[in-house]
Amino acid sequence: MFCNQCEQTVKGKGCTLVGVCGKKPDVAALQDLLAYSMRGLSVVALEARAVSIIDSEIDHFVAKAHFSTLTNVNFDPEYFADMVRKGVAYREELKGRVVQAGGATKYDDPSANYTPGDDIAVLVEDGEKYGMPINRDADADIQSLQEITLYGIRGVAAYADHAALLGREDSAVYGYIHSAVAKMTDTSLGLDDWVGITLECGKTNLRVMEILDEANTTTYGHPDPSEVNLGQKAGKAILISGHDLKDLKELLEQTEGTGVNIYTHGEMLPAHGYPELKKYDHLVGNYGTAWQNQKKEFAAFPGAILMTTNCLMPPDDSYKDKVFTTGNVGFPGLSYVTPGNFASVIAKAQELDGFAADVEVDTILTGFARNAVLGVADK
Repeated sequence: MFCNQCEQTVKGKGCTLVGVCGKKPDVAALQDLLAYSMRGLSVVALEARAVSIIDSEIDHFVAKAHFSTLTNVNFDPEYFADMVRKGVAYREELKGRVVQAGGATKYDDPSANYTPGDDIAVLVEDGEKYGMPINRDADADIQSLQEITLYGIRGVAAYADHAALLGREDSAVYGYIHSAVAKMTDTSLGLDDWVGITLECGKTNLRVMEILDEANTTTYGHPDPSEVNLGQKAGKAILISGHDLKDLKELLEQTEGTGVNIYTHGEMLPAHGYPELKKYDHLVGNYGTAWQNQKKEFAAFPGAILMTTNCLMPPDDSYKDKVFTTGNVGFPGLSYVTPGNFASVIAKAQELDGFAADVEVDTILTGFARNAVLGVADK
């Protein structure tokens, strides 16, 4: 395997035996194969757009697929094998619609004609064959820009996926993803072309962050500076981590009046600044620190744990029975729950001991978002 997409890489040079994140070679290969098959789907989706066919279901699927290949999101080989097969099915169905609309009848890019086998071992071999670098005949600078662009697209996809869950999106964002990914093996493009494509990725990231900000603030209000308790409150407990505010809101609604307290962890800490989330009295504080410390902190947490969107580390056996995943997150052996249905998580929390007594530790401030900052910019 070879993976250098994140800051965890071994000595800053890339992981070659197993990922520092915990990703194994088979998962790395299947993620590369998913990226390859998504290129094939984007090649066809781009042609579909040329004949006025825009399929939002496919757009959402492509974003979900790219998002799931980010670090610490999903470690389940079966998930990626299933996504590859679904992507190819979407591609072939879309090809027929393109032909009916007077578009292309054949495609030169091999990724647009790839057919996955039934055996997952064969898929792993295909992933190793079609993995990084994307275009092995290109010079090193172009390969580098293509990788940067692909990793940037995964960030675009993550933001787009979050925003779409709240009903906010921009078709042009998906259009950029299709266009940039489809160009990955275009040998007619030179270094200057790829500089432009990469810069466009940055511009698209800013646009999709704007969309997500609008989605979050429209739904949950504008964050304001808020004090967050870092201690514990006696009672049953659920710890939620990740970035998906929709999951948190639904968990808060479903636990209201049950006696189960909710704690955020890691990247979920900023949720305490949103008016529509912090109004729940049983959102009692933040437990633990950063995502990379979760093994120690999760083992000590006396309640159920829900992982949303990403930041999962391979769990230890000592606590994996109380960890649940949802959305794009997955790990072999962990319990997966359908987004928005957290009954099993709540039942597990009620089964476990919870905190025996109140513990005062400290507080921290969060909620310094753009309105809060710009509101005092002239002061």
